[in-house]
Amino acid sequence: MGEQTTLRDVCLAIEDCEHKTAPESPRSATYGYSIGTPNIRNGRILLDSAKRIDEPTYQQWTARIRPQRNDIILTREAPVGEAGLIDGSNRICLGQRTVLLRPDAAKIAPRYLHYRLLSPMIQEHMHSHAEGSTVPHLNVNEIRSLHLGTIPSLEVQQSIAAVLGALDDKIAVNERIALATDELIRLRYSEVCLRVESTVPIASMGALIHDAVSIELLKGHENYIGLEHMPKRNIWLNQWASAASVASGKNRFRRGDILFGKLRPYFHKVGIAFVDGVSSTDILVIRPARDSLRGWLLAALSSDDVVAHASMVGDGTRMPRAKWSDIAGYEVPWPGQDHVEHFGETVDLLVKRIISAFTENRILTELRDTLLPRLMSGELRVREAEEIVGGAL
Repeated sequence: MGEQTTLRDVCLAIEDCEHKTAPESPRSATYGYSIGTPNIRNGRILLDSAKRIDEPTYQQWTARIRPQRNDIILTREAPVGEAGLIDGSNRICLGQRTVLLRPDAAKIAPRYLHYRLLSPMIQEHMHSHAEGSTVPHLNVNEIRSLHLGTIPSLEVQQSIAAVLGALDDKIAVNERIALATDELIRLRYSEVCLRVESTVPIASMGALIHDAVSIELLKGHENYIGLEHMPKRNIWLNQWASAASVASGKNRFRRGDILFGKLRPYFHKVGIAFVDGVSSTDILVIRPARDSLRGWLLAALSSDDVVAHASMVGDGTRMPRAKWSDIAGYEVPWPGQDHVEHFGETVDLLVKRIISAFTENRILTELRDTLLPRLMSGELRVREAEEIVGGAL
């Protein structure tokens, strides 16, 4: 294909979302997922943070076009240019400010197009053509006319996609391991709780840490965790940013502390910190009284019961906030010190395994992002890239 190839030339359909915000369904009533701009990051669709929807909402939102495997969801606002490939069979509908692309497989390999959209050249083009000074956005016509540059043959496309896809596949395996481990810890906690009658207040296992640091004392190189970095109902806090851009004072936390999102606690944002850093003041920093209590405290604080209690007693209607005093006095099952320590040892081993998996993911992501522009420009041959990826895997 020539240098004037546009997105319209290689897609069977390019459609935007025409609905307002979907109502969120309880976890037990989940039929599908609404994918909005917060749910697409670094080229991946994040189902664990997506809004869950029931069947009537799904049917209504997919009446015009129903997302399917190998479709691509592109964000056109806040931020511009994030792209995620639908690679599973989950029921998905478009959230606001997103556009669905359906590649024509006879002209372009879907996974190749996904990587093409993530390449620096296309990203720069999208951002330079975005309109609006306050909130830059791309209109759908601009997206349809997006120039993709010179597209190689299907055979070369598939080879490039396979090389980069090998890295993404390994990243996805590690993410699935993390999700399964999260559920395993919850299941084991629930099983033990069913067999015990004794209870203790949460405050007996940990304390609120209020180590405030003013904006003047922040050096900028600290790790920063805000509510936007915390996934819903997932204890692994593997996302953080630099504190360089924060504009107000924060709370310090240490690796191994448990962070509890107190603003709108029903979002169920509770997890364990992998690093030292500073957090938003909308997050409670809770430190175990002893290392041996960390696993049980983490499982208790992230349990559905504790989150439901925090949501029920939170102050405020539109923007409820949980208070530590309400959470601290809540009674949770206590199987005895020996069982708690054994549980904690198991959780500690799992935490180390998951930290290792996410560390590997960061390395693989950096490698993918390094190879991507070189493969797309033709600077690096596919065979050379295969050798580099083979060495990394």
